[in-house]
Amino acid sequence: MSVWNPENIKDVAESIGIATLTDDATRALTSDVEYRLSQVLEEALKFMRHGKRTTMTTQDISQALRALDVEPLYGYESTRPLRFGEASIGPGQPLYYVEDEEVDLEKLINAPLPKNPTTAESRNQELAAKGSNANPNLAAMSGNDNVTVKPLVKHVLSKELQQYFEKVCSALLDESNNEYRVAALASIGSDPGLHQLVPYFVQFIAEKVTHSIKNIFVLTQMMELTHSMLNNKSLFIDPYIASLIPPILTCLVGRNLGSPSSDPLSSYPLRQTAASLFKLITKRYSKSSQMLKPRLARTCLKHFLDPTKPLCSQYGGIIGLQAVGGVEVVRALVVPNLKEYESVIRDALEGMDEGKRREGEMVVQALMQALAELEGESVGAVNGLVNGHASEMKGALEEKIG
Repeated sequence: MSVWNPENIKDVAESIGIATLTDDATRALTSDVEYRLSQVLEEALKFMRHGKRTTMTTQDISQALRALDVEPLYGYESTRPLRFGEASIGPGQPLYYVEDEEVDLEKLINAPLPKNPTTAESRNQELAAKGSNANPNLAAMSGNDNVTVKPLVKHVLSKELQQYFEKVCSALLDESNNEYRVAALASIGSDPGLHQLVPYFVQFIAEKVTHSIKNIFVLTQMMELTHSMLNNKSLFIDPYIASLIPPILTCLVGRNLGSPSSDPLSSYPLRQTAASLFKLITKRYSKSSQMLKPRLARTCLKHFLDPTKPLCSQYGGIIGLQAVGGVEVVRALVVPNLKEYESVIRDALEGMDEGKRREGEMVVQALMQALAELEGESVGAVNGLVNGHASEMKGALEEKIG
């Protein structure tokens, strides 16, 4: 004899439209209901015992249903005890139901009103460094030195590495002691135990390039530091290449590098160093990042062809293109645009400003070096027709350059 009453199965069947249910189906459904109930109760007992309780609650049943991947019963999560009422629908057939709580209407009316919710409003977010909510990176770029950036993840360094980092940073920024700077760069380029300091050096480079845009010495030291990190074979720099590109790009095509009162050509060695770093990065990491070389070439080409950019930025774009792609990029991107660029460089060379004339000469020198490399590669690729190919190449260049 089953514990579950088969008449309940028939009542449920009739409620969903099944008027005739055979006895065999009723017995099968009754046994299945008993099995499902025992399964739910066993799971609920587990939750009750884990909760160190002796009374099973509705939350235990809900958790058991969730554990069995069954949709839980809703409406029984109240922390107050449920009161069940009994109603009789016939002899020996009691019906239990949850009694509704009686609410005193007078108390409900006289109860204090809840607080009004906060009114919705919108306001513009200032991106300048004018408050605690300002973007610290944009604040640093705007020239505010009193900006603190909190690290997102705690990173514990040993005291030895902390002292090493402080000593290296102070040595690199010491303009009076060349011996310490050389020793610090040599240590970074060869020591194998500097893995934990790589993100700190990357952040140090980005901060110094951002805050010291007028100091050629500091910018040069940051490029030397980047070069030493790239030369250290024991350091894994791949995840930090995207963070190193912006400082290098700033030193390559930056508009106002160095003091305005200094020599106009003082930033050009720095730009050449940055171009050499781009050449090293593209040669070593272009296979792992296929979009690295096209993005760098696109950025350099934009600065080269923009007539509103100063000559120093255009110079950086030219040597950047040559460093990123070599002869192929020069042939595809530089040579076809030389005729249009002639008017820009001619105005600088024929102008009255001595500084712009010298910068124009540097730009012409960079173009000549790129074309010489292109011509040398083309001549070297032909066997037995050196003179004829050279004359053909000269005619093609005259046609495109003018």
